Amino acid sequence: MTETKKLQRKLSGVPTGSSVPPAVPRDESALENAAVVCYRSTGLGLWGSLLRFCGMPLEKIALFMNSSQVSGSGASQMAQAVRLTFEGGILTPFKVVGRASMIAWFFQYSAMGLVFQFVDISLSSLLGVKRVKYGAELMEAPKRDGSVTSPLEFIKSAGKTMAAPVLSGSIESMIANRAEVQRFFGLKRFAEVETALGANQIARAAGPAFTANAARNTVMSSTSFVITPLLYHHFYPQDMKNQKSLFWFGLGMNIFAGNVVAITLQALWGRTLDRLAAEGTVDYAAVIRDGFKKEGGLSFPHAPEVVFSRANERASAGHAAVVL
Repeated sequence: MTETKKLQRKLSGVPTGSSVPPAVPRDESALENAAVVCYRSTGLGLWGSLLRFCGMPLEKIALFMNSSQVSGSGASQMAQAVRLTFEGGILTPFKVVGRASMIAWFFQYSAMGLVFQFVDISLSSLLGVKRVKYGAELMEAPKRDGSVTSPLEFIKSAGKTMAAPVLSGSIESMIANRAEVQRFFGLKRFAEVETALGANQIARAAGPAFTANAARNTVMSSTSFVITPLLYHHFYPQDMKNQKSLFWFGLGMNIFAGNVVAITLQALWGRTLDRLAAEGTVDYAAVIRDGFKKEGGLSFPHAPEVVFSRANERASAGHAAVVL
């Protein structure tokens, strides 16, 4: 038997007396998962960008509805917004889309969900608390073991839960705000405003009215990635949990909860840009004072028409992203 082993080693080119490590099976699951994530992210980015471009008339109507360029009641604002959107012809809404918008759309729909997960996992690991539940975990029955969370654990968990949407929303605004401002003003007018503003490179990359935009994205990030999973996991009937009910529950939360708050911040953003174009300054306090002074509560509207325009602007691409 020993001679046979020596002969086998000689034939295989392995020196006699050396130990041969066992062959390690290649685990291709990680590589396959990475390839699938890359494929899906790229597909989502391209598909979302295409739908956002096709939906530019809805976006421009929503932008006008949330600016000081329209006034009066909700129906009157809608009519004015539609007229302004197509003032230069049927193709006018599409002419404000530049390279920055296409890049921003691609990253928003391909990577922003992963950005929140990365932020949430990183903060959870740093603070030693549980991360937000995702995917199949939401379909599991919530554990009710009666355990009591310590005050320190509660503070760390609450702090992480509030910080994660702020960070991910701010990152999204760093990617998207400048492109949104470009679509608000149009390519030519935006270049004029940006030149007159004379901001440094960091402020230029972030874009004007960044704080209002980041606050809006924080609200939507909180709704999509924190509030919706939390409510669905703990309070949705267990026997009715599935991907379809999760989709409709999430869509409803985004339209009727997140958007109601987001459109107020969107109105602040739009009116701030109007003031910037007219006076060359970003002053949120002055925008709020002037808005309430001139139009009262209608300056930051919650009318059904405004919610409808805002929801339709976002829902088409968001729906496709979830289905895809």
